[in-house]
Amino acid sequence: MDSREELSQSSDLLDTPSSPTQSLLSNLSLTDDSTPDQNITTSLRVIGDVVDAIDSPVTLNIIYNNEIFTAGGEFLPSQVVSQPRVEVGGHLGTFYTLVIVNPDAPSPRNPSLKEYMHWLVTDIPGNSEASLGQEVVPYESPQPSIGIHRMVFVLLQQRGQQTVYPPGWRQNFNTRDFAEVYDLTPVAAVYFNCRREGDLGGSKLSPKSVG
Repeated sequence: MDSREELSQSSDLLDTPSSPTQSLLSNLSLTDDSTPDQNITTSLRVIGDVVDAIDSPVTLNIIYNNEIFTAGGEFLPSQVVSQPRVEVGGHLGTFYTLVIVNPDAPSPRNPSLKEYMHWLVTDIPGNSEASLGQEVVPYESPQPSIGIHRMVFVLLQQRGQQTVYPPGWRQNFNTRDFAEVYDLTPVAAVYFNCRREGDLGGSKLSPKSVG
């Protein structure tokens, strides 16, 4: 059996986002050390499903347990139990909203709960960390039951401070609609894959340790 046949037979483990517009690929913001290949991978799996084009990108670094992940890498649920440290770029005097969503809940083949919101932080000052913002929806660690789930971090620029309010639900959240209601501009997006503990297959994350 060749690799294509194996891939077909294990399709339940694969995330299956809808096809994005190829012309948007160059507009996605990742971490500073992302490669062009990672830019393409992340664009294909995020743009079109969660956000549209990003015209004025801002740096977004996600750090779990002192390990900064590479866009499109993989974490197991046991590695992301606690909320990450999130570093944002941008400018002083500008405020940002960070949201984490899962567009593959409860399964990539039947994402009836998409987008499931895992965290929402508002009023993050530019060139700082999410810990300096207002956590309006507490962090909920991912617990996928089947397949590979994308955990998508989206950074949105606010028009001012204290202008964004939380929704009353986590499931069937819609990042685009949320951004439209509060006049937010997407400035960065990055994701990692997460699968159930013990599931086999897929590439492993090679994190970079940070101080």
